[in-house]
Amino acid sequence: MTLQQWLFSFKGRIGRRDFWIWIGVWIVGLAILFTLAGAELMPYSTAGLFLSGSLIPTAAVVVKRLHDRNKKGWWALLFIPAWLLFAGNWDIFGGFWQWGLGRFLPTLIIVMMMIDLGSFLGTQGSNRFGDETSKVKYR
Repeated sequence: MTLQQWLFSFKGRIGRRDFWIWIGVWIVGLAILFTLAGAELMPYSTAGLFLSGSLIPTAAVVVKRLHDRNKKGWWALLFIPAWLLFAGNWDIFGGFWQWGLGRFLPTLIIVMMMIDLGSFLGTQGSNRFGDETSKVKYR
């Protein structure tokens, strides 16, 4: 699989190794960007633009990893309500509901998805989404 297929195609399958490589690169890149923005070396709007631009490759990697687990890519949409719940203002609710809706539920969704995608083996052999995974050619 080429880099272009890895980051911009929603078809096919990838293994855990290539999934974690992208997640690591993505998190380190975002940490650097927002650190530079926090130090006022870059505007937050520029960091946000890079974040928005990295969402398509991230979605492609997550969908292909879901395909390797023999699940439809639509399961990746679970990250949207998790993000919305995490970013919401839950001050109108008291104590438990504020914590439960604003912190616990989105954390639970994200952790369960990351365990599923990052820990469990994919389907051995061919499945409905394609042949056995092939490693990404980084050169």
